[in-house]
Amino acid sequence: MSLAQKTTATELKSTVEDIQLEIVQRICFLDYPPGEQLKEAELAAEFGVSRTPIRDAISRISHLGLVETRNGVGTVVVALSAEQIRHVYEMRLELAALIGTMSPCTITEIDCEMGRTLLQEAKALRTDFDPRQYIEINHRLHVLITSLIGNGTLRSFWWQTYCQAASTWYRQSKQRGSEMVQALVAELSDINTALELGDVAAIGYIQRTHIGYGYQRIKTHLLATYAER
Repeated sequence: MSLAQKTTATELKSTVEDIQLEIVQRICFLDYPPGEQLKEAELAAEFGVSRTPIRDAISRISHLGLVETRNGVGTVVVALSAEQIRHVYEMRLELAALIGTMSPCTITEIDCEMGRTLLQEAKALRTDFDPRQYIEINHRLHVLITSLIGNGTLRSFWWQTYCQAASTWYRQSKQRGSEMVQALVAELSDINTALELGDVAAIGYIQRTHIGYGYQRIKTHLLATYAER
């Protein structure tokens, strides 16, 4: 392979990964809610690429179970089933306990400052709730926690299960805003204490605890909807 071919291949890989990340984030943020059709031609025009990298990005996303291809319809965003949600949360509970034991990164002052900022922003939502801001704060928290995971395989699985759980969790924020904000403030308060102590292992167990709380809320308020269908 020539240098030019290698450069083109690298750029294409970068493009596909960037597009994949953006589409996944839109699904997580509910910009693309369940039932939304992903149209290759429109996405290609938006990102200024051919359909090939769009198709590759969507193919990767399909492995997360967030989209599916339907005959006569195309690629559609889907909601996870009750069983899939249970499996994802079971995995997240197990992965969280490993965060501080598998090559954790050193907590920096930048990490601590980010934690303090997120906590202040979350507290502000108690008097002026905005579902979008809630989602963005939560997302930035998960970016912060993911950055503390030094083991590449664990980091990949942790982020994957976050993406799978996010849209389900964030649908709850629009229905139970006040309750969700109080839970986020409590979680960030605990996280900030661990950040200040430089204790990544504690962050993992804090995540495990709050993921467990969150799953209980989902089972109570969301999975009951599946049972009624």
